[in-house]
Amino acid sequence: QVQLVESGGGLVQAGDSLRLSCAASGRTFIAYDMGWFRQPPGKEREFVAAISWSGGSINYADSVKGRFTISRDNAKNTVYLQMNSLKPEDTAVYYCAAGLVGGKYARGPDYNFWGQGTQVTVSS
Repeated sequence: QVQLVESGGGLVQAGDSLRLSCAASGRTFIAYDMGWFRQPPGKEREFVAAISWSGGSINYADSVKGRFTISRDNAKNTVYLQMNSLKPEDTAVYYCAAGLVGGKYARGPDYNFWGQGTQVTVSS
């Protein structure tokens, strides 16, 4: 069992940066691939970024490539999402997720554990 707690969301202006953190409980964190997803208001949840258990494989949605960076610190049981050059369309509730997903990193249902989400609001 893995419990995930996101933090770092907030209200920022377009062009600003935020760093989201996702702290995981449990000694098996290192075994899991980690993903970030978001759900904009009135829309379905969408993939943002994913990092493999070793950190050796990283993938991003096209909409965030070049602006967002995912990383993990297995010693701290934490995964991060550095978000730069934020845009109003990045406004969403951001969720982190853990699972043994391999190449299916963009598929939400393949993740086993989810955090409660953190709100990111970007004003224009």
